Amino acid sequence: MSRCVSLALLLATCLATSAHAHRLWLLPSATVLSAPGDWVTVDAAVSNELFYFNHVPLRLDNLSITSPSGSKIAPQNMSTGKFRSTFDAELSEAGTYRIAVVNDALIASYKENGTVKRWRGRPEDFARQIPANATELRVVEMSNRIETFVTAGKPSEILAVGKGLELVPITHPTDLFAQEPARFRFLIDGEPAAGLEVSIIPGGIRYRDRLEEIRVTTDAEGDFTVTWPNPGMYWINASAQDDRTGNRQASERRLNYSGTFEVMAP
Repeated sequence: MSRCVSLALLLATCLATSAHAHRLWLLPSATVLSAPGDWVTVDAAVSNELFYFNHVPLRLDNLSITSPSGSKIAPQNMSTGKFRSTFDAELSEAGTYRIAVVNDALIASYKENGTVKRWRGRPEDFARQIPANATELRVVEMSNRIETFVTAGKPSEILAVGKGLELVPITHPTDLFAQEPARFRFLIDGEPAAGLEVSIIPGGIRYRDRLEEIRVTTDAEGDFTVTWPNPGMYWINASAQDDRTGNRQASERRLNYSGTFEVMAP
């Protein structure tokens, strides 16, 4: 899949969270492992249904695995197929790991010699890709975080990244149980994301006739609470937009978050 196709999917995801939208996700083979030294395998895909491989793989160009101590660890056995990407990670430290793919991009439309043109790409490529004689230039900045959490042994604290739209767990993300409330906080650039609409969808869409989506709205502190109806894997998604761009020519910033969480039986 080309970079342009990848960025088109990114834009589509930021613009819609309907039942028919493509969903980006990471799915770990386990979220709780007994001790350091264990391994986890993670699938990465873009699909309509959770968590079923039926569209395209999620590219792993911007994959980051952060250990409990804050160091980065290298993924092993990375592979991209027709419908999914996959990789392994050795969890050598005790604690909780953040596994994330973070994509930043610019999308531009402009006229060159009277012809409408469009460009999508990395922010660092913008200056050399947009012609000097471009007119009616409109630039949108995109930021998309896709992540999951895995704990080896005893859980550890999850710290805020402080950039873009992110979820900061108040209830630990690998200590979730059906019929029990869990609390989370959304931040934008480290500040509370108040009034944010959050979509929570259980996996297994393919095998039921209803989406069973839960919708909540964050409070003044960016917090929201969800009581999980059943055990299983859940997908949490939220989007936002503002004018706090990092590129001086961008007039708008669109942010998207997608996270996968496992809920255990009580």
